[in-house]
Amino acid sequence: MAYSNILRRLREEKTNYKKRGTLLIGKRDFITVNITNENTLVQVLKPGMTGDKVIASAHSNYLLKKGWKGSRKSIPAAYLTGYLAGKKAIGNGAKDAVLYTGTRKYTQRMAAALKGVVDAGVKVPADSETFPSDDRIKGEHLTVKNDTTKIKSAIDSEVK
Repeated sequence: MAYSNILRRLREEKTNYKKRGTLLIGKRDFITVNITNENTLVQVLKPGMTGDKVIASAHSNYLLKKGWKGSRKSIPAAYLTGYLAGKKAIGNGAKDAVLYTGTRKYTQRMAAALKGVVDAGVKVPADSETFPSDDRIKGEHLTVKNDTTKIKSAIDSEVK
């Protein structure tokens, strides 16, 4: 019986090398959305052969400073975190990008973060039918209500 050497990141199901290869060939910036047990992290990266360079990054802890109450991994929190990352990316010179999901599934929270990046002004090839409805982005379905428009205007005034 022969031993076959499987790449560590493939074995740990962290990297889809086929997707990663096509991403590098495209030479476009890409967006990653990571939703943990408590937070949402959105990054806009520039691919490179020696490693990826982070153009812009946003974490949902920023929402706490603006008076956010409730979950930081909900659909409205993911939207606002994506909006913040998109505004930072525009400020750093990113114009268009693609979504890189890696080995993760495309969920509604990931779609909300992507809609936030699109609303910030980054051109992303995405179908608007996959985005959550405006009621869900505003948080109408949640028991803890937050004013998303107030936080969105605070992001507009702070990040240029």
